[in-house]
Formats: sequence, C-alpha cells, structure tokens
Amino acid sequence: MNFEITDKIKEQDEKIIYQGLLEYNLARIEDKNPRDLGIYLQDETGEKVGGLIGNTHGNWLFVKYLWVREDQRGQKIGSALLKQAEETAKERGCRYAFLDTFSFQAPAFYEKHGYMSVFTLEEYPVTGKRYYFTKTL
Repeated sequence: MNFEITDKIKEQDEKIIYQGLLEYNLARIEDKNPRDLGIYLQDETGEKVGGLIGNTHGNWLFVKYLWVREDQRGQKIGSALLKQAEETAKERGCRYAFLDTFSFQAPAFYEKHGYMSVFTLEEYPVTGKRYYFTKTL
C-alpha cells in the first residue's frame, strides 16, 4: 500500500471517500433523513440581504451559515433569521441547535440568543478562536 499526499483534491477522489463514509454511517445512524433548511431575506429588488443555511437531522438543527449584508446589520435581521430557523426546527421535531463561529464573527450574538459554548478551539487558525455552541430549543 502507498500513501498519496496532495493539496489538490480531485472531485472523483472526494466522492470515493464521501461515499465510503456515507455507506458506513447510513448503516448505523438512527435517522437517515436530514433536511436542508434555507431562510433568505430579500430587499424590494429581490436581492438577498441576509440568510441562514443549515439543516435539521433528528433532534438537531445545525446552522451552517448565517449572514447579513453589512449595510443591513444592526436591524435585528440576524436575530429574526435565527429565530425563524429555531421555530422551523421545532416544527420539524428538533430539540437542540448546534453551530460554530469564529472570534471575529459573532460569539456574543449567539450567547445573547441563549447559545452556550461547549468547546473552544484556541489559536485557530493561528491567533483566533473557533467557538462551538449548542442550545436547547
């Protein structure tokens, strides 16, 4: 056997690894039906000024991305997007939420919304921090 080490991951190689992991996981995980969740806010021209991307899976809401355009910040748009995601997740049967954020992003925002830090990755990627939060919905 030989190791192949690369900094250029080919799509077909990623698919092989992903499919192998997916097959293993699906044979063992209780809930095999994650559902995407996208919530978008558009201005009067139809341009997206904010949004949340994540998914629900079993008991959990996972918030992958939450973004508000810079000129729209401070108007509680992020709070409204997060609240809508939590409400939708509860409707889907979720009991908990999970997300991560960097020290230069929004840890205080999530704490204000009831999220608890469960782990902090120090010196990430070099001098910052990456926070992992959960919340009971």
